[in-house]
Amino acid sequence: MNALAILAAEQQNGGFLLTVLLYIIIFVPIVYFGMIRPQKKQRMRQMMIMDSMAVGDSVLTTAGFYGVVIDVSEEVVIVEFGNNKNCRIPMKKEAIVEVEKANTEE
Repeated sequence: MNALAILAAEQQNGGFLLTVLLYIIIFVPIVYFGMIRPQKKQRMRQMMIMDSMAVGDSVLTTAGFYGVVIDVSEEVVIVEFGNNKNCRIPMKKEAIVEVEKANTEE
């Protein structure tokens, strides 16, 4: 091979690498802002919900059940379902989707 052919092949390879690098530079922010950032926001919102839970709050579980928080510990919440005072179920805090604060007006 002559020097001109070698130089042309190297430039062609360099153009390919530059194109791949350009695609990476363009698509990494798109993936971050389109997928990763919203998941982080959702996770932070869920953590705030779990940290703000208190006794007496009405909650909605991931299974779709509504109940009232009876006791809160580090990872487990005891929730009372329905009017039956004997239906108290311990569950992980992650199983709570929504929290409605209890009215403290008396």
